Amino acid sequence: MIFSAFAVLTIAIALASTTRAANTTNITLPSGAVYINPLNYDVVGANYTQWRTNNSLVGFNPTNATPPVIQVFDPSFLNVTGTNATIRVVASNPGFAFAHEAPIYVPDLDVVFFCSRAGGNLSYSGWYNNSVVSVINVTQVDSALASNAGGANVQTQTLNLSDTVQMVNGGTGPYKGNLLFVTSGRALLPPSVVLVNPSPPYNSTVLLDNFYGRQFNSLNDIKILPGTDIMYFTDPTYGWLLKFRPQPMLPSQVYRFDPSTGQVQVVADQFVNPNGIAFTPDGKTAFVTDTGAAGGYYGYNQTLPATVYQYDVDPVTQSFRNRRVFAYSDSGIPDGMQLDTAGNVYSGCGDGVHVWNPQGTLIGKFFINSTTPELMFTNSGLLIFDEERILLANIKAQGINLTAY
Repeated sequence: MIFSAFAVLTIAIALASTTRAANTTNITLPSGAVYINPLNYDVVGANYTQWRTNNSLVGFNPTNATPPVIQVFDPSFLNVTGTNATIRVVASNPGFAFAHEAPIYVPDLDVVFFCSRAGGNLSYSGWYNNSVVSVINVTQVDSALASNAGGANVQTQTLNLSDTVQMVNGGTGPYKGNLLFVTSGRALLPPSVVLVNPSPPYNSTVLLDNFYGRQFNSLNDIKILPGTDIMYFTDPTYGWLLKFRPQPMLPSQVYRFDPSTGQVQVVADQFVNPNGIAFTPDGKTAFVTDTGAAGGYYGYNQTLPATVYQYDVDPVTQSFRNRRVFAYSDSGIPDGMQLDTAGNVYSGCGDGVHVWNPQGTLIGKFFINSTTPELMFTNSGLLIFDEERILLANIKAQGINLTAY
């Protein structure tokens, strides 16, 4: 009798697995998408090198689909993409990493501001040269794609900013009608939190450039705690690692800054290099990436973190507590982050944009097969920043509101 019950259970499990596989292979995909059933790749043996080396810098593309392509790892990702999603190049500048990070979408103007890479390959910036901030008009993107469905090359405009704004790397907003940037600083010029008017002549106001008299290392990303004016920003050591800032004098930490009182405090530490930051719309949960695996000019160590951590936001102190692993990027590092209104978490990684559901399960990727440091939701879809290119994924999902009034 015991054997009989066990046999029945085994058959039931096998049938359930077969039914699941059959159901997921019958899903209807957008024309520019492929389905990657995790069950088919749980065991690959020694031949895994035929489609991926044991190197996190190489993208996961077992179907050998031509990028850019939408990879569906779970049918729920179709709620993100919708039925007609595509990925198209909308701007490019070969040889210049003009499309790096700090994206800020201003709905009233239908434009996205962003920055070039600060230091490193194809950046044309370093100890002696500043990076640049540019803007792309999304309305012009829509018009260009309407006349050329295969893609476009919309011209971007470079801003002429004050010399107090050195090496912009992160941004959010609009914040009370302004662009809110963090800069990494350059040489002996300090990293800072700075407001920039989104209209010419782009007047800027520095809000913070030190921690009680000590310069920060190289500020990287910033978000506003929803429902408040409180700013949270990360401070890794990439200025030093990319040789455009002096040796770090502070730990790699996450800070809270209240511009109404001027108080700045550490809310999280124990990182190799904290990078992207994001909040859920209710402000109760925070996400911070640790990109310690990427060491700038000192190389890549894939045994160090390429991890998204999740925290509870203390309702009284607004500090971060109860750290736990939310996700780990299988390719490259998880850089900038954004959330959609369904609670899915998006991050620019080594082979494209990865999307995890609220439980931390990878449900899909916008596979570009190159490093995509950041992304930004617009009314026309998801802009993906791919260093030398900007791509648009016209998807169903919508981003959370980042405007602070």
